[in-house]
Amino acid sequence: MKSGWRVGLGLGLGSVALLGLVACSEGTANKTPKPVAEVVRTVSVAQVELRPMGGVQQASGLLVAREEIAIGPELGGYRVAALLADEGDTVRAGQPLARLDDGLLQAKIAQAQASLVQARAQAKQAQAESARVEGLDGQGVLSDEQIQQRRTAAASANANADVAAANLAGLRVEAERMVLRAPVAGVVLQRNVRRGDVASPGGEAMFRLARDGMVELAAEVPEDQVDRIQPGNKVAVTLASGVELEGQVRLLSRRVDDKTKLAQVRVVLPVRADLRPGGFAQARFAQAAAPVAAVPEKAIHFEAGGPQLATIDADSRIRKLPVSLGARAQGWVALRDGPPVGTRLALGGGAFVLEGDRVQVSTTAKPAAEPNAQPPAKAADSAAAAGGQP
Repeated sequence: MKSGWRVGLGLGLGSVALLGLVACSEGTANKTPKPVAEVVRTVSVAQVELRPMGGVQQASGLLVAREEIAIGPELGGYRVAALLADEGDTVRAGQPLARLDDGLLQAKIAQAQASLVQARAQAKQAQAESARVEGLDGQGVLSDEQIQQRRTAAASANANADVAAANLAGLRVEAERMVLRAPVAGVVLQRNVRRGDVASPGGEAMFRLARDGMVELAAEVPEDQVDRIQPGNKVAVTLASGVELEGQVRLLSRRVDDKTKLAQVRVVLPVRADLRPGGFAQARFAQAAAPVAAVPEKAIHFEAGGPQLATIDADSRIRKLPVSLGARAQGWVALRDGPPVGTRLALGGGAFVLEGDRVQVSTTAKPAAEPNAQPPAKAADSAAAAGGQP
């Protein structure tokens, strides 16, 4: 009797416990957890705008003579007898630079003069003999063959005299070229000859001359920057000594070096004694202001892959976009490659947002929120969902 009562009591208690578990399960199943609210950050916004940007392009290069003239001998086999100019000398057009030993040439000239006198005498005699047979054709005094021989001899003697005169004139021209002269006014940059050297046409130039002493800068500019420079633009040039000069763009090269991808820009400089070809100088090209797509400097975020912009799409979500930057001026940066004009950009807090984050626009600039911080309203909602008190 007691055993049956105990069994019945146990079954009753088990049923009650089972009903309690089922009730708890139904209560738990009916209680759906609240979804976590999406964090919306508040950011200040700017746009990509068209703004006139006048940048400064820097470049470097070497000083070169605007026109370098090589001067060498036209005659070979003669020794250098005298040097009349040295490196650094300022010379005028036609001024003697060096003189060759013309002793042998003067002997040839004397011989040619004697040959000319002899040829003219022979020509005079032959001409006289030819004159004596004038009017004797067909008279029987002399044969026609003899008459023709005298006339031919006279013509040949005159030709020989002309050859002798031409030979003498050629030697006199050579005598004039025994003196090396400056073809233009300028400054002697280099002298590669010594007294006693033997002249050799076609060899190394004896003198190198900078015409009118003009030295200019051959600046090397990246190929993507050449079109922003125009002939006539003013250029600030700084020499290696620190001296600053004002130059002007003379010409832009039509060729880009296939290895360095640099193009040459020639800058005219004032004539000065401290400008030495081969020296180093830096140039700053002031570019004309032109409307370009630009963004505020605060909108640029530098990541591992380079500069980026945090753009805001039509759904108010962040889209990160890599950009290529250009000139900077007055807090703005020109875009060489980037989003179109009118694109919205996140400013304040833009560095803390991620790709796809939703944002709301603030009409006033506010400091960026911390990455793990939550707005007070959202924090209160989360606390209430967890059963806590706000």
